[in-house]
Amino acid sequence: MRVILVFILLLTLLSCATKKYTKARLLPDGIKTATEEVYTVKGHEKKLLHTKQMVFTKNGRIKYSKTVDATGNTLQETQKKLWFVVESYPDKEPYYCKTRWQPNQRERISCYTRKRYKQNEAIYHYNPDGTIAKITDNFTPFYTRYFYYTNHELSKIVVRDKNDQLIDEVLISCASKDKKGACLKEIRISTKTNHKEEIRFSVEYD
Repeated sequence: MRVILVFILLLTLLSCATKKYTKARLLPDGIKTATEEVYTVKGHEKKLLHTKQMVFTKNGRIKYSKTVDATGNTLQETQKKLWFVVESYPDKEPYYCKTRWQPNQRERISCYTRKRYKQNEAIYHYNPDGTIAKITDNFTPFYTRYFYYTNHELSKIVVRDKNDQLIDEVLISCASKDKKGACLKEIRISTKTNHKEEIRFSVEYD
């Protein structure tokens, strides 16, 4: 009986350790499914880059996702398992990604092949409210992305290399929201290259 109780406690702690996707992305609770479309914008013309469909768990984490390009070809699929997330690709073997909770509001996310070769790894640093403070890549090109917020909205992402040299600065604004506060149309503009993206988000709630 004691072994069963310890196992249940362990599962509870692990489920609480990883941060909720909805909290990290400033999304409201109760999202059942969502679709994210990313466009490049040049003048008055928009070009679809990719579309991501997501199915959420009741506690705000992604249970399943599928990303396709503009012509409908699958780029990536993810599926949440008990201990890890499987990332599937059409042109290479799957990745198995594990999240390890660390002190000071951090998570280490590492992805491996079936043969246990590490493919990538990043350290996620979170603010007390669950939003992302910065992401540091432990694989090439070893960039760190810093996230800035204004009035509880993501307003800027700054990218620096391992020598703290500025790589890019992206200004972010929300053009429209739904009644629950989810951003339905987000504009991102690079101050270095003037590259502009529009992200459209549609949500279905429980």
